[in-house]
Amino acid sequence: MKFGPVPPRQAEGATAVHTIRQGALVLKKGTLIGPAEVVALEAAGIKDIVVARLEPGDVSEDTAAAAIAKAVAGPGVHVDRAFTGRANLFAERAGLLAVDREAIDRLNRVDEEITFATLPAFKPVVEGEMIATVKIIPFATSEASLKAALAAASKPFVRVAPYTIKKIGVVSTLLPGLATKVVEKTLRVTEARLAPAGAGVVAERRVPHEQGAVAKAVDEVLKDGAELVVVFGASAIADRRDVIPAAVEAIGGRIEHFGMPVDPGNLMLIGEARGRPILGAPGCARSPKENGFDWILMRLLAGLPVSREDITGLGVGGLLMEIVTRPQPRAEPEPEKGRRVAAVVLGAGRSTRMGGPNKLLAEIGGRPLVRIAAEEALASRASPVIVVTGHQRDKVEAALSGLDVRRVHNPNFAAGLSTSVKAGLAGLPEDVDGAIVCLGDMPQVTAPLIDKLVAAFDPERGALVVVPVIDGQRGNPVVWARRFFRELMALDGDVGARHRIGRYPEAVVEVALTDTAALVDVDTPDALDRVKAALEGA
Repeated sequence: MKFGPVPPRQAEGATAVHTIRQGALVLKKGTLIGPAEVVALEAAGIKDIVVARLEPGDVSEDTAAAAIAKAVAGPGVHVDRAFTGRANLFAERAGLLAVDREAIDRLNRVDEEITFATLPAFKPVVEGEMIATVKIIPFATSEASLKAALAAASKPFVRVAPYTIKKIGVVSTLLPGLATKVVEKTLRVTEARLAPAGAGVVAERRVPHEQGAVAKAVDEVLKDGAELVVVFGASAIADRRDVIPAAVEAIGGRIEHFGMPVDPGNLMLIGEARGRPILGAPGCARSPKENGFDWILMRLLAGLPVSREDITGLGVGGLLMEIVTRPQPRAEPEPEKGRRVAAVVLGAGRSTRMGGPNKLLAEIGGRPLVRIAAEEALASRASPVIVVTGHQRDKVEAALSGLDVRRVHNPNFAAGLSTSVKAGLAGLPEDVDGAIVCLGDMPQVTAPLIDKLVAAFDPERGALVVVPVIDGQRGNPVVWARRFFRELMALDGDVGARHRIGRYPEAVVEVALTDTAALVDVDTPDALDRVKAALEGA
């Protein structure tokens, strides 16, 4: 291929290498120059234009890209028309992208002019999704290079494996302390995982966490027509001899592999019984977040075999995210149980829904609301107590007179609740392990309630966020581990920290309460009257 600058008259029949914009002329890169283009170039005063001209033995970029794409495309793959040296491949159906990595590497080593890229292997794709592309870098490649590329692509090595398993059986084991709502949520999450594959749960059992009961349940769902069985243990599988693997073997099944180098997802079991796959789900499979369970489940739904070698080969790229419950390096000596938790009382708001008065200065039993919140925090195990001020700072500080609290002023209080959260966290000493964020307008939150939440805070056991719950509804205050402070400092607008809780289900501990104190805040005059009557009448 000839390449270089020539006068417009010598450019006819060649391809423009660069886009030219001059005056009214716009000549795009890749344009085949004909007589009209020559006239336009000369009229625009262009003296030279860089072009590429094919020579004998050259193959145009589009022809080469189309030929390679056609060669590599297997079942379930559609090849679009080549354009500007690129031929894109699309999924003709929903399924899992299956590729031959070694063959792709061989193709990409043929010539630097020829490139082929795909989505990650075993990625779930939908109909019409772009899954791969062939790109010829220059405007042509040699016949010899194209021939070598087609030899490397002697058989198709990109295909979309359709989902073939549709009927799923689910067995959940039960132990004291495992709430029914956890099992229900797990089923909903599982159904959502299966939906893109057109699969669903056709049989479900809930049984005690005992070998005999699990074996019977697995046997039953298989007889009910399940093509794949997922077992969610109330207790994580700890060994090949544990309850779930022992139950699989008890019905004549076998264990292919236990454990996987994917985090989250380490404690996953894969086996089979009566020719159908059995998965012992890791705890992270209860969460909708992507984890190693997804990788194996989707392969099996597409009818692709998963061997021990497949699983052990997942280590590179297997660290999917930081697991917030994983113990972190810390300075010695190890801190004693009963970590230091500070209290942050938010008292900077403008009380816009009260219609004028600052609700934090409203009195119940002769004490302003903000003082009640601060005194209860001081009477609890939380230490130190930080009170964030903002609106009517002088009056709020006067209401706190005589209390051993640290006052932090938030000059940006008008920008929303997040600014007060950030101001409070910024005012904490470096040696606290966590903070309980209290609202200044919740006078029914008492010191014993705060202590109950602080007592449940145990980072070493994965209890990094502690939330009060009343009849399934989450309330305030909430305890946050220091590990989340940096993220909470990135909050913006009129939002607090609670909406972040859903990101870390594995780190959240719910403390069940019988009264509604953790749900009651004073936002309106009517709410104030109700709370005042409840407290003053007590």
